[in-house]
Amino acid sequence: MRQRLQVLNGSGGAQGADLAGPAATRAQMRERYIELAKRVAALTVDLGGLTYEMAIRDHYRLDVLSRRAAELQQADAELGALERLLSDAQAGIDGQCRSCGAVYSRGASFCWHCGAGLQHEARPEQVTHVLPPVTGS
Repeated sequence: MRQRLQVLNGSGGAQGADLAGPAATRAQMRERYIELAKRVAALTVDLGGLTYEMAIRDHYRLDVLSRRAAELQQADAELGALERLLSDAQAGIDGQCRSCGAVYSRGASFCWHCGAGLQHEARPEQVTHVLPPVTGS
C-alpha cells in the first residue's frame, strides 16, 4: 500500500512525496528530519538576531517578530512530529489525518498540523447470526 507523506519544502509550500514501502518512508523521514533540524536552528538564530537588532535600535516590529515566530513554530511542530515517528519506527506510521493528510504516530490524539481529532468512534460490532434458543429437557 502506498502512503503519501506531506512535507513542507524550504520555501513554505507543500509538496508530496509518494513512498512505496516502510524502508523508503523511514529513509525519506530521516532526510526530512535533518533538513528540518537545520531549518529550525537557522530560524531560531534569525529570530534571535532580529530581536537583538530591534532591541538595540529600540524599535520593535511585533508583526515581523510574530510572523517569524509562527514560521519557526510550524517548522518545529513538524520536526517534533517526525521525531516521534522516527522514534517509533518499529511500529511505523499509524495513519494519516482525515482532514489534512498529515501523517501521525501511534497514540496521537490530535493532528499536529490541523488539530483535528484522530480518535475513531467506538462502535459496537454488528451481530451477524443469532443462536437458536436453548430448550430444556
